[in-house]
Amino acid sequence: MRVGVQLPRFTYPGGPERIGPAFAQIAREADQAGLDSLWVMDHFFQIPYVGDPGEPMLECYTALAYAAALTERITLGGMVTGAVYRHPGVLVKTVTTLDVLSGGRAWLGIGAAWHEEESLGLGIPFPPVAERFERLEETLRIAHQMWAGDTRPFEGVHYRLRRPLNSPPALRRPHPPVLVGGGGERKTLRLVARYADACNLFDAPELPRKLAVLREHCERERRPYEDIEKTVLSHAAEDASAEEMAETCGRLAEAGVDHVIFSQAGAHEPGVIERLGEAAARVHRA
Repeated sequence: MRVGVQLPRFTYPGGPERIGPAFAQIAREADQAGLDSLWVMDHFFQIPYVGDPGEPMLECYTALAYAAALTERITLGGMVTGAVYRHPGVLVKTVTTLDVLSGGRAWLGIGAAWHEEESLGLGIPFPPVAERFERLEETLRIAHQMWAGDTRPFEGVHYRLRRPLNSPPALRRPHPPVLVGGGGERKTLRLVARYADACNLFDAPELPRKLAVLREHCERERRPYEDIEKTVLSHAAEDASAEEMAETCGRLAEAGVDHVIFSQAGAHEPGVIERLGEAAARVHRA
């Protein structure tokens, strides 16, 4: 079982000038506490479930690159990049750059995108859901081709790459792990089984059914279910004890989860990351 932290909010005391120092402190503490992964949301506006759209929101890959320079071992990813936010070739180059500069610690977390408000606000094309999934699948195919070093032209319905060159190559072998986020049973989990190294689901009552559906898709794709790392986004109150968080991990491990990622809006509060690290240590010893 692995334990990570996701940072959904950058509203820290002291205003914008304190965002950099606070984020840096969280990244260093997470690394030193022995957490396995650090994630930031790939959104441009704050999402409704967390706060007001006008709240501070950092651009995902700039923030992760900053965290990479401040840390040594923790893995780094976006949870999750909307497939329509960046051209696939540029996205693969971006994640590869993060992987190279971090010494092989990058993830590609990706999904079909859902937050229409930020796309319309910034002028990012936001096609209908069926097309977004088509673009997601083409992006996954392009990522695998580029990370395999295959520079032959890619001819898709939505993307055409004449020479998908990716130099320098990623350090992680065979490539940075690909996580597809979302629990859609007909499309998303099928794409996990076909293209991904990991899924990301919510800590919710329907989790066992989602995992069962993923297993069925793996059987259809002739892919070993065990090849997929099952990650779950959970939540712990800022005052939750290490024991309580370790119990959450134990419960999810019994359900078949490999990697628990705690969403911590108050990660800057004293003791939050330290207790999460203590929970991770308990889980690692178990």
